[in-house]
Amino acid sequence: MRVSTLTGSLLLAATPLVFAASPSDPVKNAIYKDPKASVEDRVADLVSRMTLDEKIGQLMQGDMSNWLNINTGAYNRTGLEVNFEYKQGSFYVGFPILWSWMLDNVKRGQQYLVEETRLGIPAFVQTEGLHGFLLPNATIFNSPIGFGCSFNPELVQKAADVIAKEAAAFGVNQLFAPVSDLARELRFGRVEECNSEDSFLAAEISTALIKGFQNRGVAAMLKHFVGASGPEGGINTAPVHGGERELRTTWLHAFKKPIVEGGAMAIMSGYTAYDGVPTVADHHVLTDILRNEWGYKYYVMSDAGATDRLADAFKICPPKNTQAGRECITKKILEAGNDVEMGGGSFNFRSITNLTKNGQLDIAVVDTAVARQLRAKFAIGLFENPYASVPTSQVNRTVHTERNLAVARELDRESIVLLENHDKALPISKSAKVAVIGPMAHGFMNYGDYVPFQSSQRGVTPYDGIKAAIGANNVVYAKGCERWSNDDSGFPEAIAAAESADIAVVVVGTWSRDQNELWQGLNATTGEHVDVHSLNLVGAQRKLVRAIADTGKPTVVVFSSGKPITEDWIANSTSALVQQFYPSEQGGHALADVLFGDYNPSGKLSVSFPHDVGTTPSYYDYLNSGRSWPDPGKEYENGTLVFGHNYVLNNPVPWYHFGFGRSYTTFKFSNIKLNKKTVGYAEAQKDGTITAIVDVTNTGDREGQEVIQIYIRDLVSSVVQPNQLLKGFKKVNLKPGETKNVRVKIDVSDLGVWGLGMKYEVERGEFEVAVGSSAVDIHGTAIFEVV
Repeated sequence: MRVSTLTGSLLLAATPLVFAASPSDPVKNAIYKDPKASVEDRVADLVSRMTLDEKIGQLMQGDMSNWLNINTGAYNRTGLEVNFEYKQGSFYVGFPILWSWMLDNVKRGQQYLVEETRLGIPAFVQTEGLHGFLLPNATIFNSPIGFGCSFNPELVQKAADVIAKEAAAFGVNQLFAPVSDLARELRFGRVEECNSEDSFLAAEISTALIKGFQNRGVAAMLKHFVGASGPEGGINTAPVHGGERELRTTWLHAFKKPIVEGGAMAIMSGYTAYDGVPTVADHHVLTDILRNEWGYKYYVMSDAGATDRLADAFKICPPKNTQAGRECITKKILEAGNDVEMGGGSFNFRSITNLTKNGQLDIAVVDTAVARQLRAKFAIGLFENPYASVPTSQVNRTVHTERNLAVARELDRESIVLLENHDKALPISKSAKVAVIGPMAHGFMNYGDYVPFQSSQRGVTPYDGIKAAIGANNVVYAKGCERWSNDDSGFPEAIAAAESADIAVVVVGTWSRDQNELWQGLNATTGEHVDVHSLNLVGAQRKLVRAIADTGKPTVVVFSSGKPITEDWIANSTSALVQQFYPSEQGGHALADVLFGDYNPSGKLSVSFPHDVGTTPSYYDYLNSGRSWPDPGKEYENGTLVFGHNYVLNNPVPWYHFGFGRSYTTFKFSNIKLNKKTVGYAEAQKDGTITAIVDVTNTGDREGQEVIQIYIRDLVSSVVQPNQLLKGFKKVNLKPGETKNVRVKIDVSDLGVWGLGMKYEVERGEFEVAVGSSAVDIHGTAIFEVV
């Protein structure tokens, strides 16, 4: 989490760069300078040449605002030199500034380090990249919770390639993304940043993002390691409760593939404490598991100001403004395996000098931390290509291009989920007159957090997209109400608009802000440190939907949100319900593509929708016995009360299940089988696989895409297991009448349990393979056995 402020217009302006003459190179023939030498030899050689101060410098993050006035563009050479006196390993550049300022000052920083320091070690140039490169007028993609709904890692990787290409154009070589946290605590404000509630899907999406970034030479920093999205009460940075088995089965599973197979070159630890141990100083997680079990060889960085929390929040170190406090923080964090300290705090790592001098910190610990970061720099090719930016004249041909916007639109529309479609209300005829209503329909772009300052003023709104699709003469717009208000004085205009049209599209939901606005305290209902006690619509929005539905005109409700909304009455009180998680800047076009049938919706929910916040958790992979005998009651709209037991007046079973999503066509699954019926025990522990095979037919009259989802049930296990787990999926496109034979490979070694002795084992016995179109829409099963 880093915060910045806005400046100036966004036009490119040429600014000459002036640098002091480079000194002669005393290490010209050093091994670390040789690109043909092995990475390990280069790391060892460079660390052996470094002074303690140079090592400390690699372990703290600098900030471009120390030499750039981000309001005026003025360059401060003294500020640059002071910044790099002790903060040389990386520097942050996530500010809303002119493109030319970014180009010039990234190069100033990098060139100073490479050409004017003794060893010439380039820095990681860092910023956010959650769903777009964090710079004004870079391409904005939809939020990650939407990425998961696409069930299309290949397309997500394509988006990541665009993000990385735009970042690299300015010399940025590291992005604080992706997030592999899990959307399992829905009150938590950062649900929108998560890929899914499910660890398998989250891992697949994160791995795709990492590959897309790093194939472009931009290092990914996977975050927040680990468990950060399950805080007590849903409150940001609150402690996370759980044991070792849950940690390994659920939370760590979402990170392992992106780290081990995806090759993430950096990891960001979290703000929280898991089971009483701050994750920034958790030796068991950061060293025993991450390094010793998984073999991770790159570096871990703290989040902004997170190191101070050992003193401020967790009270396990003396106050941070004392020498004892700073030394306690530094020792605990470094020895645990958190290698680099991000800015935003007290820069406690300055105390390394005293700690090593007094024998309280082994210099080998420091050397190991430095080596991990240098290893990432060598591996990504930073020493050979420290200046990755393109010439000023080429930026417009790289950033925010028509091709980039097309990718954003494609991913956005594949992420939209059709939840209800009564009497085939959708798609809408392009000859219809459409009323577009609601506070999220126009006037601002309803983006998720981590977009550049004031981005909400640019992009394609739902109203814009619908006008572009059918012409302005066929569209009427009324806001109806403000998103933050109970004032319903705008209802008459909205009702009149609906009555004048053939069909109404009502866009309501949650809203976030860019980071500057969030930390200024402007109202929001999702985002970092914006946590909620209710998942219902805020203010007059609920009443607005009802008022429009009561006109009798066909009413399509669009949830524009960063998390599930719990207004289950809407399902059967309106004509259609569509979920669009926070959109890309092409969001209005993507929505119109779906509403008018230019694109057949194919999104599937990456997160379950509960009936109410009181019925959470709603994730599909609850442990066996978790929802063993639901006996729900209900409070009906007319006031009738029907009493049950669990819950007395509600239902623990989700409103909409994980993996659910409708289409304008229909699909049939048949001939479900496995390629074999047994897997040997030894093979199952290592590289054994089994393949689920199914014929899928498009039985409707429209071309469409279906997601074949494979769920595994361990029929008998030594410890209580999740009732089912997603372990494979494939998205296929089918023309009307077309049948495809789909094969989905399942890694049997991924089906193990952390047993009574906390040892991982794929146990002997039977496993059920369920083939479906959601976690509950199962079209057939087959059994195999580990023998």
